[in-house]
Formats: sequence, C-alpha cells, structure tokens
Amino acid sequence: MARALSKSVRYTFRTHGCGCESLSVSVRSITFSPRQVTSDAGFHSVSFSETDHPKVLITGGLGQLGVGLAKMLRRQFGKNNVILSDIRKPPSDVYHNGPFIYSDILDYKNLREIVVNNRITWLVHYSALLSAVGEANVSLARDVNITGLHNILDIAAEHGLRLFVPSTIGAFGPSSPRNPTPDLCIQRPRTIYGVSKVHAELMGEYYHHRYGLDFRCLRYPGIISADSQPGGGTTDYAVQIFHDAVKTGKFECNLRPDTRLPMMYITDCLRATLEMMEAPAEVLSMRTYNINAMSFTPEELAHELRKLLPGLEVSYHIDPVRQAIADSWPMNFDDSNARKDWSWKHDYDLPELVQTMLNFIGSDSRIASAN
Repeated sequence: MARALSKSVRYTFRTHGCGCESLSVSVRSITFSPRQVTSDAGFHSVSFSETDHPKVLITGGLGQLGVGLAKMLRRQFGKNNVILSDIRKPPSDVYHNGPFIYSDILDYKNLREIVVNNRITWLVHYSALLSAVGEANVSLARDVNITGLHNILDIAAEHGLRLFVPSTIGAFGPSSPRNPTPDLCIQRPRTIYGVSKVHAELMGEYYHHRYGLDFRCLRYPGIISADSQPGGGTTDYAVQIFHDAVKTGKFECNLRPDTRLPMMYITDCLRATLEMMEAPAEVLSMRTYNINAMSFTPEELAHELRKLLPGLEVSYHIDPVRQAIADSWPMNFDDSNARKDWSWKHDYDLPELVQTMLNFIGSDSRIASAN
C-alpha cells in the first residue's frame, strides 16, 4: 500500500555557490505519494517542427542563473515564450520583463497544471538547496533536491518535455580523480547537495533510457557573476574578493591560497546551457557533461587583480568546513566531450574575467593603468 506523508512547514533561506541560486521554500500541507510512470507511454520531446519556438518554464527562477537565462532565452525565442517561476515575490524589474508564475516544486499538481495550461515544451530545473546551506538542513535539502526532482522528472516524462537539470563540481568526492576530472569516474560526494546531484544525474539518465525522456545535464563549475551578492558558498570567495577589493582594498579569504577549483563567468555558463538545450539529440554521446572555462587558486586570482588594483591586500583565515569541501572537489574539469560533441567553447579566461567583473562593479576610478 502506498504511504502518503503530509507536512506543513515554512523555510526561507538564501544560497549562492556552485549553482549560484537564491531560493525560498514554502511547503503547506503537501501530500507526497508514489507515482508510477508506465513503460509503454511512448514519451518523446516536442520537436521544433511542431512549434515555432520552445515554450520554456524555469523553476527556481529568481536565483541568479534563472533570471540571467530567462533574459537570454527571451532574446532568442520571444518574451512570452519563457516563464520564470518561484515561490517568492519577484522584484518589479523581473516581474515586468516577462511572464512570472508562482510554482512550488513540492506541489506536483501545481507543477502539472502550469505545464499543461502553458503548453510547456522545455523545463529548466534550477530549484535546489546548495552545498553549505544543505549541510545545515539535510532534511530540507533532501525534500527540495530529491523529492522536488522526482516531481519534475515525472511531469517531464508524462508530457514529453525536454528537461535540463544542472549538476555541479560538488557531484564528485575525494576518491574522484581531481586534475583533471573526467565525465565518467568514481563519484562519492560527502555533502547532501553532491549526493542529490549524483542522484539527479542517474535518475535523469534512467528516465532517458527507460521512458525516452530528453534529459540533459551540465556539471557547472564555480559560477562567477557581479550582479548578485555572494551568499556563503564554497566558491563564493571568487565573487567576494571583487566586491571587497573595490570597496576597501582588502580581502580575507576562507580557503588556502593554493586551493585550485574550476570556475566560469556567468555569461559562458548561460550560453553553454542554451547550446546544450539546442543541440540535436543525435550528437549527444551522453546525457551529463562537464563544462569548464578556467581553473585558478585564490593566490592566482589575487595576482591577476593586482595588475589593475595594485594596492589590494589579501589575507587568509581558513574555514575548515569550506576547505574540506573544496579539497574533495575537482581541481580542473575535463570537458573534452562537450567540446567534441556539441562544439562547446568558452569565451572568458582569467584576465577577461577580472576586467569584466571590475568594470561591472564600477571600479573604473580605482583601476590603474596596466602597461
């Protein structure tokens, strides 16, 4: 007999790390019960011959990546073809820039109604609890990252959607090869966030092979952007250093100076996501790919910053929790399969990243002439 579980809770939190997302979760009297997808349902994605443009739903849309991806997709497919969704009230600029709808990923019926009523063909699932916050609330991370994912998978399969779910460098662990880390290797992460992302990768691939679901996944490195404040994630030092450098000329790093991690500027990340979603299914040799742009240490980032802000002072006060997480993550991603299969190519290396971040933050008055 199926066993249902009801709970009435409310959580609010902000996260920002690898995955770069802010998220609030409110769950009121939600009933969880197992659902079965029949093997003879004949699920297939809607092809572009059937519709002029995809109709896209983005969950967790008020996070950094969701808002940025919506802007890019709306330029490509038209404003009304991309719907942002979240459970928080959107800022006025987001609300007026295109369709926004309330969506709770733990409410299966609500999600299903949104997909049906808006004739959704692509679903981008950004809702997740990230690494540091997930460790502080494992039960909530399990609900959001795993139960929520199961809702998304069932709805995507039932309605023949093309589904994108991001993964992360956190999906690897200390037993994985770290420099470089290939697409296929041992994955034994030690955070609930990492465990839930390995689960998402495997469940997505299972649904693809079992039901024909057009599941697509990219393992994001640390994502760097200037248009949102860092929120305590393991890779967030690479954002915070720019804000502190411009504001005070001093920065205290919570990782060792030689801690190497893969990183990417947000524009490259969003473009990779769009290119992966647009890639013809026949060119994809796998359903989950690493993507990478650059790999650097705090010391190397500070050195590059000092070329433009020579007075920058950097000190180190190691956070043992974040350091342990960073030491279990890849130092560099091998993304050769993405480059071969669907011609992935990044635009931003470390010098371009530093210049772009400083320009965006508005530090022109403090930037020295680089000779």
